[in-house]
Amino acid sequence: MILIDHNKLSVGGIVSGGFGFTFVEATAVTPEGRITPENLGIWQDSQIEPLKQLVDFAHSQGRKIDIQLAHSGRKGSAAGDLPIAAPSAVSFSETSPVPHELTKAEISNLVKAWADAARRALRAGFDVIQIHNAHGYLLDEFISPIANKRTDECGGSFENRIGFTPEVVDAVRGVVPESMSVFLRFVALLVFVFVFLFFFFLFSVSADEPSWTNADTIRLVPILLEHGLDFLDVSSVGNSPNQSLGFLGAQQEHAKEIKQKLLVGTVGGIKEGFQAEKYLQEGVADVVSVGRQTQKEPGIVWRFAEELGVMIHVANQIAWGFYGRGVAKLDLKARTLPNRSIILNTPN
Repeated sequence: MILIDHNKLSVGGIVSGGFGFTFVEATAVTPEGRITPENLGIWQDSQIEPLKQLVDFAHSQGRKIDIQLAHSGRKGSAAGDLPIAAPSAVSFSETSPVPHELTKAEISNLVKAWADAARRALRAGFDVIQIHNAHGYLLDEFISPIANKRTDECGGSFENRIGFTPEVVDAVRGVVPESMSVFLRFVALLVFVFVFLFFFFLFSVSADEPSWTNADTIRLVPILLEHGLDFLDVSSVGNSPNQSLGFLGAQQEHAKEIKQKLLVGTVGGIKEGFQAEKYLQEGVADVVSVGRQTQKEPGIVWRFAEELGVMIHVANQIAWGFYGRGVAKLDLKARTLPNRSIILNTPN
């Protein structure tokens, strides 16, 4: 799927809704890298112009827009005869298809696919490029011993499992101008949580077998910095259907520790304006992202603004109705919270 009316309406509505930065959904770097057959793709030049329509609209509203370059890995959809590929022939769940184990040549081709996708994103005019390395998708699968059972140089040790990610960062950084930022959406902590129902009460028990720990992330951050990464978007879970965050605000705690080394954003469970502002004021993160909640509540930024007593940027066509006919765009910018960012991440 190249671009459908849903994408135009969804992204357009978000851009008009007051967010400082809009992230376009996980966009596949290869046809088989789509999460579903309906997801966006950027694996061929014919997809540049349709994506440019999203960019042009965002820019017409004075907004910045980012694209997530992704590959679904073993969490892709088998619908539409899409082949499923992963580090190892290990399915995501008992009901999921068993993926094809990628060969070394195929891995090299995927690195090139990310670079080619980045070039197309630049031609489409995106302001930032983000590499999706979270939620149990392909890059995330490589770093996880749950999904990566390889015995070659791409599996086993920490150094071997993380190797694919720096290669992709290098490939993307190699085509992106130095003046442009490269983001990475990344997991901080993945822990098994087994949930069962007994006498109508719900209990959660965490096992002592993590897939990826916060210490692993701290260990990886200096490596990513060496490869030219500018920003880490801290997320969590995804490599097992039994995984859970464990407690509200888990990503925020991980982001705070990682922030000592790199600019970070945090996402997950942020539903109130005062909550987002608290994370920013306390230095937990440099950026607050809101994802799934925006799908449920398109006017969430309006509500945040009312809670915090601030003004937000809205669609140029209707701003006069809220702020008066004589209010200039520059005035609106001056009357918003300084040095604060609430941006959108899609739930993919």
